Amino acid sequence: MVRRIAIVAFPGCQALDVVGPYEVFAGARRALERRGGLDGAYEPKVVGLERGVLESESGLGLVVQTSLAQLARKDAAPLDTLLVAGGNGARTHASDTRVQRLLQRTAARSKRLASVCTGTFPLAAAGLLNGRRVTTHWAYCRELQATYPALRVEPDPIYVQDGAVWTSAGVTAGMDLALAMVESDFGSALSTLIARHLVLFIRRAGGQSQFSPHLQSAKAQTPSLRELHGFISEHPRDQLDVPSLAKRAGMSVRNFSRRFRSETGVSPAAYIERVRLEHARALLETSEHGIDAVATLSGFGHAETLRRVFARRIGVSPREYRARFSRTGHGHGHSTTHSSQTDRSHS
Repeated sequence: MVRRIAIVAFPGCQALDVVGPYEVFAGARRALERRGGLDGAYEPKVVGLERGVLESESGLGLVVQTSLAQLARKDAAPLDTLLVAGGNGARTHASDTRVQRLLQRTAARSKRLASVCTGTFPLAAAGLLNGRRVTTHWAYCRELQATYPALRVEPDPIYVQDGAVWTSAGVTAGMDLALAMVESDFGSALSTLIARHLVLFIRRAGGQSQFSPHLQSAKAQTPSLRELHGFISEHPRDQLDVPSLAKRAGMSVRNFSRRFRSETGVSPAAYIERVRLEHARALLETSEHGIDAVATLSGFGHAETLRRVFARRIGVSPREYRARFSRTGHGHGHSTTHSSQTDRSHS
């Protein structure tokens, strides 16, 4: 017996959404073969609208081994996993009713349903994710939720499993998802072996928030509130309490709080925290200030307050964030050489 994996790619797909999970499953197959047997091993195939060479979003050509129509036939063998890759092509083909029908038929004979990045869009359009907890690339979470309100979109996780439905964040997160599937199917020893070989973490620290621009509140329509947004951004260290802000906007406290939330979608306190968080992120990325100084300059006041906000909003500590994203060489993540590989099992 084999676990047949169909990785569906559309013209204009994100190549890594296809190749990343494919390499994880193929690596697991090779490891099982070296152990002396292929019983239950993966058999991944690239699936498209038609066989032949498919051009990805970057121009890289991918060989489609079988068509989605063939998998959707009544006499086709069942699948272990139907996985849809993302990219512009996935979003473009989501509204294609023929694609929706083919996905519905194939999913009906698949043990497990999955997507990488914006591969959620075709599955959602086919009605296959209704009522499910899902995720996608951070840049498309709002669009996904607004377009398909029957979904429960979670914007931060690297991947989400809801029963037999698995969805992942953008691009390289497809490898996180595939490794989690290998662990679910064969245990942590095999998934760790594959992660080491591919130089990956077995579990990535933090979620998508560490990669996304965090300040995404709507712009206020009232001129005095728009001006206030600019003031808050330019003065994150000021005492930005609601009575002071309401006075600056020329409103009563009650009216100010109501109008602010109505026009931006968040409370004044939440907006201020987001502004200060963006300042702190910028300082960690571009300066060599210590954590205490970053907390002061961004308006949090104390390092412990900064750490709590980072843990809640970003999922990693300020120090970890700097190590990954510093552009000054201040963090260890910018060393040009690494004496050893750190794999996910150590995170």
